[in-house]
Amino acid sequence: MHHLPNLLTCLRIVLVLPIVWALLERQFSSALALFAVAGVTDALDGFLARRFNWQSRLGAWLDPLADKLLLVSSFIVLAVIEVLPWWLVLLVVIRDLVITLGAALYYWWRQQLRMQPLVLGKLSTLLQVLCGFFSILQAAQLLQLTQWLSALVYLTGAVTLFSGVAYVVLWSQKFIATKADRAG
Repeated sequence: MHHLPNLLTCLRIVLVLPIVWALLERQFSSALALFAVAGVTDALDGFLARRFNWQSRLGAWLDPLADKLLLVSSFIVLAVIEVLPWWLVLLVVIRDLVITLGAALYYWWRQQLRMQPLVLGKLSTLLQVLCGFFSILQAAQLLQLTQWLSALVYLTGAVTLFSGVAYVVLWSQKFIATKADRAG
């Protein structure tokens, strides 16, 4: 049972292609259902890992990877079909690349890395999930959320930007501390 969180994370990764396909085919109801399942697996895997102490190194790497695959893929397709603005997609992608590059450089420099997401990073991911979900809901024409969704897009963009800056500051502090440790 202790592998269940990782299996749920793998399910989320597997769901990325059907979600992308459904969005491209404008099968928004199917995409919405699959996206909702992916969101539930994200919440459930984290809950189970923490509740039953089933956390693992693999899960610490797989979970954010699954989040990024789901969100970046969905956001790109939602921009292609003109549901989300490209500036938000670019902001999300650039932020993720900067964070990943910072982590990779730190690992290369220090040969160790403890993945500890910031609260602002978790909020950014939550807002991106909500933005994706409600964008698909709007595209499915199940609800008219135009003004509310527009506000959510801008809020998501702002929090994504601020969380990216927070991670740059964090990695900069880690590099400075590591350099001081090596010098001393």
